[in-house]
Amino acid sequence: MLSREQLIAQIKQKRSFLCVGLDPDLDKIPEFLKGYPDPIFEFNKRIIDATKDLCVAYKPNSAFYEAYGIKGLQSLISTSKYLPADTLNIIDAKRGDIGNTSDKYAKAFFDDSDSGMDFDAITITPYMGNDSVTPYLKYDGKWVIILALTSSVGSKDFQYSEVDGGFLYETVIKKSNTWAGADRIMYVVGATKSTEFTNIRAHAPDNFLLVPGVGAQGGSLEDVCKYGMTKDCGLLVNSSRGITYAANGPDFADAARAEALKLQQQMEQELALAGII
Repeated sequence: MLSREQLIAQIKQKRSFLCVGLDPDLDKIPEFLKGYPDPIFEFNKRIIDATKDLCVAYKPNSAFYEAYGIKGLQSLISTSKYLPADTLNIIDAKRGDIGNTSDKYAKAFFDDSDSGMDFDAITITPYMGNDSVTPYLKYDGKWVIILALTSSVGSKDFQYSEVDGGFLYETVIKKSNTWAGADRIMYVVGATKSTEFTNIRAHAPDNFLLVPGVGAQGGSLEDVCKYGMTKDCGLLVNSSRGITYAANGPDFADAARAEALKLQQQMEQELALAGII
């Protein structure tokens, strides 16, 4: 598991705050991989090997594994065991249930002795309240990454609802920050919402933000950094398809590295401008 201090140290060492999303799709991965016993794991393994010096986090999305049943779950377990110890390893599961159900979800993704998986962090949907989040915090050193403000079109349906003179997403941040500190809680904030980062930082000044949506979805890395970066960086910017599907032939891992390197170099510039490195 990676503590806040260790994560910050990795950001400075690698000059990067890149998170690589591992969302394998058997319809999109290179054809030659399908001859391997576990094509999904082989795909992930090669992406990891090609990018591990350029990123500080990996984020498998559980749906891309659960869709393939038992074989997919085994691929996820194998991937979780292969992820580097010096990266923050996030399971993007977006679970959101109460009580003993959340206990079991936490056990599934955090307890290697039973499930075979030992992720550092999990994404959570918080709309069932305190008891949909706190069971994950019982695991020492594990992170909870709470959905706050997403890039999706549907974010307007609930997240911008007015509550007590503010937006619902603000209430989520303010309330959940009373359950644990910035060493245990992060927030998901879409890159296309960069103009909201100043407002989010008013309520979560020190928390790390996991930021999807840069690149293919139209988000600007420069704007994310301008409005969301802190003295400790405070950002994990995720790229999935833009890296993992940069090419579809035998050189796919080299192409993935090239795309990751472009982002890492941009991030290095932003870290230098902020005086972090």
